[in-house]
Amino acid sequence: MKFWKEHTNLRVTLITLFFFVGLGLVIYGWTLTGKLSGLGLMIAGVILLLAALMIYNKPFETEKRKL
Repeated sequence: MKFWKEHTNLRVTLITLFFFVGLGLVIYGWTLTGKLSGLGLMIAGVILLLAALMIYNKPFETEKRKL
């Protein structure tokens, strides 16, 4: 978890990139109504949006202690 706390510029860049590419894929896939490729593009876009959310939340996770 320390990696994401120490490299904030990389984290912000990846979040921004994943967010805008994912949003673009969802919107473009939405315009392909009735085609299976549109559904695939929207799913890929949602995966990128979830990856951006995961990267955003990584520094706030607490480390699990072994008993």
